Amino acid sequence: MPHLILAINPGSTSTKIGLFKDDEAIFTENIEHEREELLQFPDLVSQKHFRLQFIIKALEKHGYKPEQLSATVGRGGMLPVIETGGYKVNKKMKDWVAQGLGGVHASNLGSLLADLVAQEAGCSSYIYDAVSAGVLPEIAGLTGFPEIKRKSLSHVLNSRAQSMQYAKKIGKSFRDLNLIIAHLGGGISLSAYEKGEMADSIGDDIGPFSPERSGGAPLLDFLDFCFDTALNKKELKQRIRGSGGIVAHIGTTDIRKIEEIISQGDKSAETLLLAMCYNVAKAIGSLATVLKGNVDAIILTGGIAKSQFITGCISESVSFIAPVEIMPGEYELEALAAGCLRIITGQEAAREL
Repeated sequence: MPHLILAINPGSTSTKIGLFKDDEAIFTENIEHEREELLQFPDLVSQKHFRLQFIIKALEKHGYKPEQLSATVGRGGMLPVIETGGYKVNKKMKDWVAQGLGGVHASNLGSLLADLVAQEAGCSSYIYDAVSAGVLPEIAGLTGFPEIKRKSLSHVLNSRAQSMQYAKKIGKSFRDLNLIIAHLGGGISLSAYEKGEMADSIGDDIGPFSPERSGGAPLLDFLDFCFDTALNKKELKQRIRGSGGIVAHIGTTDIRKIEEIISQGDKSAETLLLAMCYNVAKAIGSLATVLKGNVDAIILTGGIAKSQFITGCISESVSFIAPVEIMPGEYELEALAAGCLRIITGQEAAREL
């Protein structure tokens, strides 16, 4: 008997869902939310019931009800450092993301939305390849602050899925390759995989700025900014994730609109986009040192990898390191559903926090 799996991947301004019969997609849908509507909510977590109604309506539109589902699976959020793979949604997980203990990120809604739909369906809910999945080597975690340790926070789900897809394309195993993956979306993160294991990553709070993330900044200047402005801790976090980066400079996160402005001769917009690409290329170069220069391929993926302007600029700077493979978009819904299917068919065991 086939299994019906609902995969949910929340983004900062969208909720992507897909209904799968085993590993075959019945439908996928990208539910876009107006930025102004989302700004009415005090925080991400308070958006969950607002987004839930769109998910239920999408199911109904395609002739399905929650009760028909075998399981739900959401994108894993900013949890404690955990292993890659699947986890069952439980109270500890929901409390962790609801309180933002690991930080604020749209993916935190994944487990909460999967759980809400599962409650209506009477089935189990899971996450797969959470943002915080991946255990870094000890030397990669140490910083100049004994009180602060680096941990891996990146777009693990899409990066691993695209890496496996690339390996399959060239007739090799993911575990035979050394890869650098740059996920280019509303947030930008990068990761290096050595023979299938994460060697290091660069998160969106320390790496390149992106359409809506500030990225890294000089610490002393940021310290002055914190004390010189009237922003509180919550507002500062919003500037880092949500209203920082390109949108802070130019008022939009839409790369298509920015490219249109550039085509009309706006040099400041062009410089801004070139600066983002410059920082992505620089981050790729730093990860190449983690792999000691032994890089089989560099993969550019994510939504804004559809931009030839962006991928062209980055490729020009990094192609001397390794061949550049452009894999625009994401396989996150497919990866979520496939992982969930392995769990509910007993091929893989789900862990619990």
